Amino acid sequence: MLDRERRFENLDPLITVILPVYKVEAYLPRCMDGVLAQTYRNLEILLVDDGSPDRCPAICDGYAAADERVRVIHQENAGLSGARNAGIDAAAGEYLIFIDSDDYVTEDFVERLYQALADTGSDLSMCKWKYVKGEAVPDEEHDTGHVTTYSGREMMGNLYIHDGAYYVVAWNKLYKRSLFEGLRFPAGRIHEDEATTYKIYDRIEKAAVVDACLYGYFIGNDSITRGQFSRKRLDWAWAVRERLTFLEERKDKYWDILPAAWKALADGCIDLYFKCVRYLPDSREDQELLRSYVREALTGSRPYGGLPARTAAGYRLFLMMPGLYRRLMKY
Repeated sequence: MLDRERRFENLDPLITVILPVYKVEAYLPRCMDGVLAQTYRNLEILLVDDGSPDRCPAICDGYAAADERVRVIHQENAGLSGARNAGIDAAAGEYLIFIDSDDYVTEDFVERLYQALADTGSDLSMCKWKYVKGEAVPDEEHDTGHVTTYSGREMMGNLYIHDGAYYVVAWNKLYKRSLFEGLRFPAGRIHEDEATTYKIYDRIEKAAVVDACLYGYFIGNDSITRGQFSRKRLDWAWAVRERLTFLEERKDKYWDILPAAWKALADGCIDLYFKCVRYLPDSREDQELLRSYVREALTGSRPYGGLPARTAAGYRLFLMMPGLYRRLMKY
């Protein structure tokens, strides 16, 4: 049973919660009220005002005036990566947590992640999340609350399983701060999680995964990380290709993961290709680069056992006749 009163919070390590803030004045109070209500009390809460043009700077300052655990960083707009990096640089805590400021968490989010990490001697812990539209984070009936541990190598492989999105994102996790020594999110890019999380997994010995939904990923129309398709969405492909290079440079360690890594790259590039065709008519060069990654997957996967025959045949059809491929995939 978790100690909800945290009577001995002075013995608990300091955990820094980093919230990038930009154009979320309608949602920031909801997020912050949930953070301040955490059952784990020994928190440093860093609000990184990323040059927000609305009332967010004043809202941030109001929370700092009301609770000594809250600190505010006001900076010129640097994007989500730049805001997170500013928080990492300023953090005093032994552990770090990232929360997007239009999302929200359960009141025991921090405590359960810390307890899982501490009980298992892990370097990182994480939980499940659900899409939400403002309602309470759902208590999933199939969630057991059990904690499972994985090696760093196994966590790398989990990036490519059916529920891989749980493992990719930065914000459902508690990290030892030391994991970010010499490592930051890539400035000026989106899909920054895809470009960073795998490097964390390469550094860890053990991770703890809590089978419980403790984080709500808000999908309102004007939430900060969601929007219409644009060329910036192609940052996903560049990040995943960089990850593949990283894995190949360490292929003795990740040999059996590489076929799935090549397939994930090709599948994602095919999806992005058709989005470019639909939404970005002036993106011919980008389309050709995405196609080249699919072509590369056919040959690049061979040293590791290759792709399933049906998958490889589908990729070849896509490369020859993308329109026919798309029609067939609909059926």
